[in-house]
Amino acid sequence: MLNGGPATAALARDTVFAAVMLILNGMIGICLLVGASRHHEQRFGLYGVSASLTTLAAISILTLVLPNYTTTVAGPVYSTSQLIFVAIISLVLYGGFVLVQTVRHRDYFLPPGAKLDSHAHAVPPSDWHASGSAALLLLSLAVVVLLAKALAPGIERMVFEAGAPKTLVGIIIAAVVLMPEGLAAYRAARANRLQTSLNLALGSALASIGLTIPAVAAVSIATGWTLTLGLDTKSTVLLLLSLFVCTLSLGTGRTTVLQGVVHLVVLATYLFTTIVP
Repeated sequence: MLNGGPATAALARDTVFAAVMLILNGMIGICLLVGASRHHEQRFGLYGVSASLTTLAAISILTLVLPNYTTTVAGPVYSTSQLIFVAIISLVLYGGFVLVQTVRHRDYFLPPGAKLDSHAHAVPPSDWHASGSAALLLLSLAVVVLLAKALAPGIERMVFEAGAPKTLVGIIIAAVVLMPEGLAAYRAARANRLQTSLNLALGSALASIGLTIPAVAAVSIATGWTLTLGLDTKSTVLLLLSLFVCTLSLGTGRTTVLQGVVHLVVLATYLFTTIVP
């Protein structure tokens, strides 16, 4: 975005929106379809999924839909004070979710019945192992940033030469970023560990918004360029549909192939209407 200037003001919005759509409909849809195809019906804990969807719905609407309806500055952008406020509440929502998932209510995110097993939780790592993992995490993050910087111009050029909409750039970047989590979630679903798949998928969606928006907001305020966040009408409808369908399909604690098919149909609609608006 810094290299592209004002022309890429909507790239963060497009990438975050693409990540949410790919996760809610693609990643979850494939996991539900593959898992149910092998195991007929799969079960998961409702409490953890409900907490994830509640947080995701709030943070998605506040960052991607509300900018279209504020009046201090004409949408689809926030004023500086509004952008600071949204960045802070994004961090608060994501931080609250991480606190619940890892400290206060860890049992909510375990498979049904696992809370009664004292061995369900992983053994806490040693200080040396935790420090080494933190260092490797920072190193990997630096590598990802450098690769993204090298990859983005090629993707933009390819999309431009194909005559496709610019929003396709965000979808491709989001798909590349989500590939590791998607593969891990797919393997867990095939092994009849749907709870793990949903934890990976919904956690990735929350991290995509909860950490990306504050980061780009800080850069936007520091550099003075406008950050476009509000979605257009079509994208807003698809986002609300995805959240609604996901809430219904994951609202019983049991899933079949039907839920997977519905999610993938919504994904196909999103991809098709992106290329053919």
